[in-house]
Amino acid sequence: MSKHKNSLEFEKPLLELEKQLEDLMTSSKNSDLDFSDEIQAIESKIELTKREVYADLSPWQKVQLSRHPNRPYTNDYIERIFTSFEPLHGDRLYREDAAVIGGPAELDGKKVMILGQQKGRNTEENLNRNFGCPNPEGYRKALRLMKMAERFALPIISIIDTPGAFPGIGAEERHVAEAIAVNLKEMAALDVPIIALVIGEGGSGGALGVAVADRVLILENAYYSVISPEGCAAILWKDRAFASDAAQSLKLDANELLKLGIVDSVLPEPTGGAHRNWDQMATIIKSSLNSEIAALEKAGDLCSGRYKKYRDMGEFLKT
Repeated sequence: MSKHKNSLEFEKPLLELEKQLEDLMTSSKNSDLDFSDEIQAIESKIELTKREVYADLSPWQKVQLSRHPNRPYTNDYIERIFTSFEPLHGDRLYREDAAVIGGPAELDGKKVMILGQQKGRNTEENLNRNFGCPNPEGYRKALRLMKMAERFALPIISIIDTPGAFPGIGAEERHVAEAIAVNLKEMAALDVPIIALVIGEGGSGGALGVAVADRVLILENAYYSVISPEGCAAILWKDRAFASDAAQSLKLDANELLKLGIVDSVLPEPTGGAHRNWDQMATIIKSSLNSEIAALEKAGDLCSGRYKKYRDMGEFLKT
């Protein structure tokens, strides 16, 4: 997939230099001339520009990066991190929801249960995956897999990347809010380690419905929020054009979430974002997952620790 085709506005100075480098290398190859000095100069300028462009991104720019069309999705990480993945389908109540994928797999030889939201790369895939927005049956499928994990004592890894649960009439008719609420209750009581990993968008109850976990990890340029910036702007300012202001106020970026105690760890991304080096990002995630699972398996009462974790969030004023 061309990184130039799907560039963000603030990435354009960098991508113009990268295009120059590609053209120069092509000319050097085709003409048999030595442009090594010029190539080295552009490469140095690219590294400098990369550091400048991504050094101090605003919350809104990070939201844009979390939605980057070249960013790796759940399946991309499963392919790079896990082996022996066996996708399971259906909620045994209504139908299959392709927005949620999951099944048993192995992480460096250790059996685990994977589940997560999956977006599409093109219009056809997005229609099939419902743009990564689960219906109620998606949450019920996820719960079925988590109950299976508990039965076989498998750690659960929940990968989150969704704008939110699907708000359509059919989803409401089939009780999407109830499905999310049941997941919150049941996940709180599961007697196996649960790790939630936000890799892109962590939107509202759509994310929380599979994110009640012992450890919540988030990628550097991902976000996790009660509402999208556009939705917040539409409510407070009556205009989605104020999305950047909303993103600033919501404290939804990774570092703010860490300060607030909403997430437990921020995983650094390759310079320029996860979309620039899928393999490197997968290696970082894999190392973190191994460490977290090892620590949780030595922990005591997981349910009590999970309960305390969520009770301690927020500030309370007693009168």
